[in-house]
Amino acid sequence: MIAIALRAPEEGALEGVFQAGHAGNPYGSVIAPPHPLYGGSMDSPVVSEIAWASARAGIAAVRFNWRGVGASAGIASGEARDADADYAAALAHVAETVPGKVVACGYSFGAAAALRAARLHPRIGRVLLVAPPPSLLEPGALRGFDRPILVVTGSDDRLAPAGALAAELEAVPQARLEVIPEADHFFVAGLAELSRIAFGWLEATNA
Repeated sequence: MIAIALRAPEEGALEGVFQAGHAGNPYGSVIAPPHPLYGGSMDSPVVSEIAWASARAGIAAVRFNWRGVGASAGIASGEARDADADYAAALAHVAETVPGKVVACGYSFGAAAALRAARLHPRIGRVLLVAPPPSLLEPGALRGFDRPILVVTGSDDRLAPAGALAAELEAVPQARLEVIPEADHFFVAGLAELSRIAFGWLEATNA
């Protein structure tokens, strides 16, 4: 792991961590943490597990702290506009580091940011969303989405209920929904299963 500083457009540098993939692998990933006003950081066990799963699959991974969190400059806001700018800074770093497509990843609030980025940036080829609250997804955000997308949630997650997510994904041809038994929004239970699912899906990126 290598500590990095990401160039954010307004607030100054963002704190991040880079984990190398396999030599010669052209893919990269960006993993966004949960809500900055509720303790969300790149040290979240869920974010860390996604980053490790990515690196084990041979894909270079960048995780970062939102502005105002940890050593990141600025003031934490939780606004979508600020989250999008911070995510774009991490995406720019990965895009300069690897030549291939990027996997947009995020957990909870960060999942909504990852999905918004995927709709804007052509370098993003796949999307991994962990426990995305439907209330944070823009109306019609998944309509017409034409790239592979994995959504993982817990059977006991009241913020990202499986039924509501299944309904959102009905019209997405390359969508896969995984529901982890007995896991809630924080994955106190089910973290190892989340890592296994993420690794298997990310490893298929290389196929």
